[in-house]
Amino acid sequence: MTIPRLASDIPLHPGAVLPLTPAQHHYLLHVLRLKPGDALRLFHADSGEFSARIHHLTKREGSLVLVTQVRPPKLSPDLWVCFAPVKGGRTETILEKITELGARVIQPVLTRRAVVDKLNPERAMATIREAAEQCERLDVPELRPMLPLANLLADWPKDRPLFYGDEAGGGETFSPTMLRGVAHAACLIGPEGGFAPEEFAMLRHCPFARPVGLGPRILRSDTAAIILTALLIAESGDWHEPPRFGAPE
Repeated sequence: MTIPRLASDIPLHPGAVLPLTPAQHHYLLHVLRLKPGDALRLFHADSGEFSARIHHLTKREGSLVLVTQVRPPKLSPDLWVCFAPVKGGRTETILEKITELGARVIQPVLTRRAVVDKLNPERAMATIREAAEQCERLDVPELRPMLPLANLLADWPKDRPLFYGDEAGGGETFSPTMLRGVAHAACLIGPEGGFAPEEFAMLRHCPFARPVGLGPRILRSDTAAIILTALLIAESGDWHEPPRFGAPE
């Protein structure tokens, strides 16, 4: 039987009794239909993953008791993923998949041709948290508030290279050699209509920004965000660690 995993906002230690949040209470009681004594796991970025059991569970509230640490803490690769939100539910797909791939920071960006200019942070964070719980990672990505592209670039840390998708053909096809000597990185994907000319000009004036191509075909924004994240994680992240297929015993 699959043992449920929950992300905790509270640091964990053996023997601690933690109250369930309303969302956790609803999930365990009404979705999974668990009972007191049933097993589950909790994780926190600073504490690692712990085995736990349901301490009590009523129609109104519940709590968990932590048993023992089963995995030590480990942060995901130091990759920031910046993207312009897209319509039709595809933003949720981007959030889910880049979380599964291992992004540590998620930065929504407002661009001139953006069709979606707002992001519901509570809904977005719920998608991210659920993806982190399902994919066996030990931390939950940081979701930052949406920023206009100009603001993002103005405050960008100069020692972090930013690989941005250039659908206009101005960048080299992505290659592992681009990451030689890179300790931490970021990527940026534009909106459905692509970056505006003035945005391309702004990016090209940033010494830390590097245009990259993703093959001979024009990709949808959500596809490009997932692929570029995967390429960066594969070359500079934790892609080569032993796989964790299936659910924990």
